[in-house]
Amino acid sequence: MSTPPENPRKGFNISRWALEHMALTRYLMVVILLLGGLAYFQLGQDEDPPFTFRAMVVRTYWPGATAQQVAEQVTDKIERVLQEVPSADKISSYSKPGESQIIFQLRDTSRPGDVPQLWYTVRKKIGDIRHTLPQGTLGPFFNDEFGDVYGVIYALSGAGFTPAELKDLADGVRHQLLRVKDVAKVELFGVQDEKLYIEISQKRLATLGLDMQQVIGQLNQQNAVESAGVITTDLEQVQLRVGGQFDAVEDLRALPLRGPATATTPGRQLRLGDIAQITRGYSDPASVKVRFDGEQVVALGVAMTKGGDIIALGKALRQATQSIATQLPAGVTLKNVQDQPQAVASSVNEFIQVLIEAVVVVLAVSFVSLGLHTRKDAPVWWRRWTIDPRPGLVVGVTIPLVLAATFLAMWYWDIGLHKVSLGSLIIALGLLVDDAIIAVEMMVRKMEEGHDKLRSATFAYEITAIPMLTGTLITAAGFLPIGMAKSMTGEYTFAIFAVTVIALVLSWLASVYFVPYLGMLFLKERVRQVGEGFAPNPHEVFDTPFYNRFRRWVYACVEHRWLTIGATVLIFALGLLGMTRVQQQFFPDSSRPEIMVDVWFPEGTALAANEAVVQDMEGVFRTLAGVQSVTAWVGSGVPRFYLPLDQVFPQPNVSQFILLTDGIAQRKALQEQLPPLLAEKFPQVRARVKLLSNGPPVPYPVQFRVLGPDPQQLRTLSDTVKQALRAHPDMRGVNDNWNEAVKAVQLEIDQTKARALGVSSQSIAQASKILFSGTTVGQYREGDKLIDIVLRQPRQEGNQIGAVEQAYVPTASGQAIPLTQIAQPQLAWEPGVLWRQGREYAITVQGDVRAGIQGATVTKALLPQLRALEHSWQEQGLQGYRIEVAGAVEESAKGASAIAAGLPVMLFFVFTLLMLQLHSFSRAVLVFLTGPLGIAGVAAALLVLDRPFGFVALLGVVALMGMIQRNSVILIDQIETDRARGVPAWDAIVEAAVRRLRPIALTAAAAVLAMVPLSRSVFWGPMAVAIMGGLMLATVLTLLTLPAMYAAWFRVQRPQPAAGE
Repeated sequence: MSTPPENPRKGFNISRWALEHMALTRYLMVVILLLGGLAYFQLGQDEDPPFTFRAMVVRTYWPGATAQQVAEQVTDKIERVLQEVPSADKISSYSKPGESQIIFQLRDTSRPGDVPQLWYTVRKKIGDIRHTLPQGTLGPFFNDEFGDVYGVIYALSGAGFTPAELKDLADGVRHQLLRVKDVAKVELFGVQDEKLYIEISQKRLATLGLDMQQVIGQLNQQNAVESAGVITTDLEQVQLRVGGQFDAVEDLRALPLRGPATATTPGRQLRLGDIAQITRGYSDPASVKVRFDGEQVVALGVAMTKGGDIIALGKALRQATQSIATQLPAGVTLKNVQDQPQAVASSVNEFIQVLIEAVVVVLAVSFVSLGLHTRKDAPVWWRRWTIDPRPGLVVGVTIPLVLAATFLAMWYWDIGLHKVSLGSLIIALGLLVDDAIIAVEMMVRKMEEGHDKLRSATFAYEITAIPMLTGTLITAAGFLPIGMAKSMTGEYTFAIFAVTVIALVLSWLASVYFVPYLGMLFLKERVRQVGEGFAPNPHEVFDTPFYNRFRRWVYACVEHRWLTIGATVLIFALGLLGMTRVQQQFFPDSSRPEIMVDVWFPEGTALAANEAVVQDMEGVFRTLAGVQSVTAWVGSGVPRFYLPLDQVFPQPNVSQFILLTDGIAQRKALQEQLPPLLAEKFPQVRARVKLLSNGPPVPYPVQFRVLGPDPQQLRTLSDTVKQALRAHPDMRGVNDNWNEAVKAVQLEIDQTKARALGVSSQSIAQASKILFSGTTVGQYREGDKLIDIVLRQPRQEGNQIGAVEQAYVPTASGQAIPLTQIAQPQLAWEPGVLWRQGREYAITVQGDVRAGIQGATVTKALLPQLRALEHSWQEQGLQGYRIEVAGAVEESAKGASAIAAGLPVMLFFVFTLLMLQLHSFSRAVLVFLTGPLGIAGVAAALLVLDRPFGFVALLGVVALMGMIQRNSVILIDQIETDRARGVPAWDAIVEAAVRRLRPIALTAAAAVLAMVPLSRSVFWGPMAVAIMGGLMLATVLTLLTLPAMYAAWFRVQRPQPAAGE
């Protein structure tokens, strides 16, 4: 049947205005392209999007206290006041002998701008309770600089150079690197502090009638820097100076000491050098050490200013280091250990390649779909089709125009280029051409129907502009929960919302303003006879075998509407069932080539023993094929060289390696090869091989937290949880964070004897500290350096546990007596570390999973068994003990709940847009119901391609709802437009589906095919696959099921044939 003619509408038409002011339109196009190109090169480039670390570490020392005493007297008091800080979220801590460390986290909802003020509040509140901490407490010390990423790390080494000389050279290099543009900070790692050691045998002191305290007193008196006063005359003031301070090591050796005097003889005078060995050395035990390719080095970590360009920084640093290398002494080398600019450059190049591939795919879709024509009388079959490139060319010019405008907006709103924004550009590419395709398709169709170019160009605005705007805003609204998410994951992925919404809105503006002009420029005006041999009767463009076949399908679906709706509901139910079979994931592993190896030793291991094993492991790693370099941090984890890195805090019993491999294939081979190799060659350590991850840092894929009031009972209960995890076939390397108990020598003092001799517990502790650890007795000043002077007994006398029995302590009479006369040393065991969570003792039982399976899947499988275990504890009367899910599952739930919090706003926004467009609650609900239709396609695509459903894929599914509803609103609007023009309801439903088939199928094809290159990405792959599967199925269901739903909702009946027909 013929439809009534569509006459021009009155009112402002932006497309007509653009064509009436062509010079301005051309000018704006050129300006946008130029400014957008310039803006692209001004955008900051980094590996990850910037996000605020809402964590602070509070470290406090109480020398001599047990882990239990530290937990009760120091950690608990600080935790109590931290609970009062606004926006406090998670307070976790560990207490070790003599040391407390608290990791204080703010709620994810706290605004980044408020974080510095909250850190000030923390310092103030803890400062207010400083006086309540035990006497002798050192600190608390605060560290809130967690966001510093040392993207470039250099290793400074030199055979034959002392650590002190290397430090001086490193200071010079640091000074020069700080002058480089965009360098915010340069930190030195692996520096060994110099010390002056005075080693005195206590036995010799005892024979001379001296004790350590007398030596300390005379040293301090001689080295003191004190004001000697000022001589004030009538004309001037003159400062008095007293000499005698230590200016050289020889001054220390020459220091006179006076022995104790008796009634008959004066005190004997000695030189310190006569009774002591005075040497210049380094911290003993050593502090954190750094090794690179078998050598001990000083590492220099370079952090970039916020918003800087990491690739430009890399070039500037390469030039600077080439210049610095020429100034270093012979034998000293400066090597690059970590090169984030190189990683980012390759990542950006990869994404640009994917973007170009996606542009080519979209252009191919546009050229073929918009320009393909059929010859009726072709001499050979392959000449039956011909392509007119002009409509595709319109879309082809629109893509760089919209991308240029998007880059300009990104520059204005300070959104840099990183893995999230670049991936978002590719997602946006598939969507931003939708409006252009719809507008060009309408122009081409109207020209095929016989309209001139000007009328066809302005027709698109009249018919499709407002539905397109509604559809664009609905698609943009699908990303709204990402933009509103108040969480660390939401902040990390914010660029998905920002970039796609900017690109979508700009694409609509381009389609109604620039596309008509480009159509006038490129499209060829057709007369009624388009050319010799082409299909006749261009008015009947939908009267082809293909469209007639599709018309019959739609007709059948509308006629058998309840069967169609029932089948759709069944598909939806199968989709929900399928989603339960898809493996869950938080964020995937990174595609960077590094492998991390964590090495944990038993609690209480000395750093020297740690370093000895690390050197052996280093030798093994360097022989492996595919390993470029080996870097080791001894006594600490590596600094944050990669934003989502889960940092390991400095401890003598831990080391961490970075193995830089030749590529992804070698990385995968080494990841499989290393665990059995380490287990065989180094059974004495707990080694863990892992990859760098994407997204906010999570330590282990599977973690359960066991909490309760009593540490001993908690240890017993956590062991049962550990056994349950070890019994699961998919778990690997199960451990807990309390580690082993440590040895301690307990001195049981005979208080009666001690009092009689005038010896107190404090004097015994001070004496034993000097004997076994040494004590700082002053500082030696050398230029701008302050070097501690440490008094201790010779290492050979104090490096064995049995040396306690040979120790001497001073009495009130000044004589030294053997320690065993008043104290009995006993070997004991005590907790090495006590972790707490929210002021409760907490043991985290954790582990890795076998390759090919996700942590969330194993967590879900273990949970029923652990809940039963927890229930059995309650039955035994252990009411205060419970098990919590931690790790990736906990963080993923926080991220998902933040997204869910934005869903009501998204739904309200979408529904409001539908009401504004359709002016009908019923029709708005109808469009709304099509949103979840793609879930079965999502499940099928993820299952078939074996991709996990992670946080990024969740964002894709949320955004998919907007894409689906966009097509639905265009289809419903077409039905309503036709009905308003007098077309019977049944025909309007069927014909609207037929007429909107091409634009809906084309826009869906563009979006789906643009995702194909992105589906190879580790980070974006699951999201791309989810959108591809969901959109393909939803497009089919929209074109077939939505007409049936409309007919069922509004009870549309098939028109009866007229009498005589």
